[in-house]
Amino acid sequence: MTMHPLRSCFAVLFVVYLLQCKLLFVHCILDPLDFLALQSVRKSLDDMPGSNFFASWDFTSDPCNFAGVYCESDRVIALNLGDPRAGSPGLIGRLDPAIGKLSSLTELSVVPGRIMGSLPQSISQLNDLRFLAISRNFLSGGIPATLGQLRNLKTLDLSYNQLTGDIPRSIGTIPGLSNVILSHNRISGSVPPFLSETLTRLELKHNELSGSISPTSLPPSLQYLSLSWNRLSGPVDLLLIRLDRLNYLDLSMNQFSGCIPGRIFTFPITNLQLQRNSFSGPVQPGGEVTIPTVDLSYNRLSGGVSPMFSTVQNLYLNNNRFIGQVPGSFVDRLMDASIQVLYLQHNYLTGMQINPTVEIPLSSSLCLQYNCMVPPIQTPCPLKAGKQRTRPTAQCNEWRG
Repeated sequence: MTMHPLRSCFAVLFVVYLLQCKLLFVHCILDPLDFLALQSVRKSLDDMPGSNFFASWDFTSDPCNFAGVYCESDRVIALNLGDPRAGSPGLIGRLDPAIGKLSSLTELSVVPGRIMGSLPQSISQLNDLRFLAISRNFLSGGIPATLGQLRNLKTLDLSYNQLTGDIPRSIGTIPGLSNVILSHNRISGSVPPFLSETLTRLELKHNELSGSISPTSLPPSLQYLSLSWNRLSGPVDLLLIRLDRLNYLDLSMNQFSGCIPGRIFTFPITNLQLQRNSFSGPVQPGGEVTIPTVDLSYNRLSGGVSPMFSTVQNLYLNNNRFIGQVPGSFVDRLMDASIQVLYLQHNYLTGMQINPTVEIPLSSSLCLQYNCMVPPIQTPCPLKAGKQRTRPTAQCNEWRG
């Protein structure tokens, strides 16, 4: 019976490997399949100029001593390709499908560089894989749906590549996922449900995602959620009120609509970014807001400005439809420099009780122009605010009417 050419090739390399060990008195502890897989990985990759990562990859010696290769017993358990030091040149080439032969691998990472081509389907065979991070390269094509077979995966980071297609629903079914980072790609379609009860970080910003998000599609375990710079739409109030462990929320630059639930201002968030959407209606926090930065600008929010926002250090409410007087608590906080940024321009506000001769602290920035009042105090505004100090009377009358 004739041996398959591929098997014949592997057999020859295996014999060479054993001979190398015997002749050079090297203690060969590495499984032959892992040895051959590492050879294939090496042949498909090179150092970029200035990188010497592969200098130690001499296959006449023990591969467990190679840079980036970590072994346990006779198997490779971690493969970190490239010099991890900040600013170091990365690698160039493609990921060889033979990487899927490293069957005991629990960790696979590649430093930023010029890795091109698609993500090998064979990675889905790495049943013990817990950490997969290949960011800031040039991976293209779709995310393999078979990645959902990696039932032990905790972290998936494929950010800053050129990936297209949708996010496979199978990935959302991985039970123990903690971190999913797919930002800065060209991924389209909708956000699939994520069922993991341990998911804490979901980063999908700077993609081409669209459609609405189901109220039950994201788990309450989330602490970091970034969906900015997509084309997502629909209401999110019922979704957000379930995510009470969030400490970072960025939904900016989308087409989300509906109300902003007052309850989210009680969450342990340090940075709340909801700007440039189509949120509407009044915003009524249930108590003093302790979030350091709140950006609700460029929406369709209306009603009065709640005094509960006066405890925010950086508050952006500009380019909305707020009406009425600015609460006096804002003046007090401005004068004691507790507020660093207060942007209220481009609304329909009618007054602010502040002494025109008072000097705003240098550390504070206030902008009131283009409202239904003459700004009681002259302060520098951002260039985007324009040069008009007040909104045309006709617009103000129409809005009151």
